[in-house]
Amino acid sequence: MAAHGDGFSAAATEELMGQLEKRPICTIVFIVAMQKEAQPLIDKFGLVKDVNSPFPKEVAWVLFNGMYKDLNINIVCPGKDATLGVDSVGTVPASLVTYASIQAIQPDLIINAGTAGGFKAKGASIGDVYIVSSAAFHDRRIPVPVLDLYGVGMRKAFPTPNLIKELNLKVGRLSTGDSMDMSPHDKESITANDATVKDMEGAAVAYVADIFKVPTILMKAVTDIVDGNRPTSEEFLENLAAVTAKLYESATKVIDFISGKCLSEL
Repeated sequence: MAAHGDGFSAAATEELMGQLEKRPICTIVFIVAMQKEAQPLIDKFGLVKDVNSPFPKEVAWVLFNGMYKDLNINIVCPGKDATLGVDSVGTVPASLVTYASIQAIQPDLIINAGTAGGFKAKGASIGDVYIVSSAAFHDRRIPVPVLDLYGVGMRKAFPTPNLIKELNLKVGRLSTGDSMDMSPHDKESITANDATVKDMEGAAVAYVADIFKVPTILMKAVTDIVDGNRPTSEEFLENLAAVTAKLYESATKVIDFISGKCLSEL
């Protein structure tokens, strides 16, 4: 997507966005925290690692790309932490790779796909795949007027009523924080956010995408029940492979639906 608002008045930007919504979607960027989560989709679409990555040589970010039908598909993962060798999960790496991907690839659409914890009190079950209606933070507590709203940072996802109806997908709100577990303070904030699922990246991706006005879809598959009776980390590891397969089954259907369509048709 070209120059997201640079040099344009508000009216001109709105007109440009209207024109883009009527143009067929060409370039999609998937932001995925863990390459293990991304691998089924990489394999499905026959994507290859970009050896001439547009990203700085100092970072561990990994880009896979290729053509599927009429779509230029890109998957970006933050890669491994240089010191510990583990996946770079969390809001900071997600924000950085989203910003860099928008600058380098100029996508028409971003899809943040990944796993999440779900709340049985909100109807979530292991393996459910949700399209997120809105995303907010639950661990940025700033008890000062107006700054409290900034801390929550609620943002609506790009509306996709036709996609949701056609594919019969579940819809729920997402709450994002930098911890896998849930403290009493987090629980209170998550409840206030009316969240069905919680993760460690989604609201950060939505924040950066909103700055540049890039339409964004958040897809989250439930690996663990946060308000259940089992340790989150144990349940996450046990279900990761099977739930990732379900996530990318749904993601493939989403891509097939998007192919040949404009943003306004989603």
